Amino acid sequence: MSTLYYQGESKFFVAVDCILIGFDNRELHVLLYKRSFEPLKGSWSLMGGFVREGESVSQAANRVLTDCSGVDNLFMEQVRVYGEITRDLGERVISAAYYALVNMASIDVDTLKAHDAVWVKITELPELIFDHKQMIEDSIAILQRKAATHPIGFNLLPEKFTLPQLQTLYEAIYQAPLDKRNFRKKINSMDILEKLEEKDKSSSKRGAFYYTFNKEKYDDLQHKGVCFSL
Repeated sequence: MSTLYYQGESKFFVAVDCILIGFDNRELHVLLYKRSFEPLKGSWSLMGGFVREGESVSQAANRVLTDCSGVDNLFMEQVRVYGEITRDLGERVISAAYYALVNMASIDVDTLKAHDAVWVKITELPELIFDHKQMIEDSIAILQRKAATHPIGFNLLPEKFTLPQLQTLYEAIYQAPLDKRNFRKKINSMDILEKLEEKDKSSSKRGAFYYTFNKEKYDDLQHKGVCFSL
């Protein structure tokens, strides 16, 4: 195949930036780290890196996410591509941003320390390099839209959870209170949760029953044309 068509065209760096979102049973957090190189060394940044030879963009994002979290096969989706000419102060870099959802408790503290990374509340973001704040805002907007029609929020929870914990998660996603009765009516009507005999008694003597998400039931609902809706 002739490569004459490509000759003389400019070449740019291609990078990935990863917005790793977690939930601490109260609020949503994003993983940030102190940049270890110039330009803007020491500033707050998302986890990221360049796409390597022989690697697709999504493979690069998955590599970065696994490296910074120590967790394989995270739920991950592309946000969009950011390509403003002056977005990176070092070189012309085009970046594909990916957001991922993780149960914060599954990430080892030593892994975070190795990257000088910390969890920061999305409501208390520090000043970030380049367009990283916009990437986070775009990710949260996508999460809010998708969480209403897909059960992706369960990726932010441990395997077993209580209904109050589940409601608090969705209130954190939407940044708004939800009516308890309506929320439980909707979630129970889909019949995608399995109630366990075990209770969480950390906040009251009566306690709250634990539940698990039943993916097989959800897949069956999808097959029947019934949509997830919260």
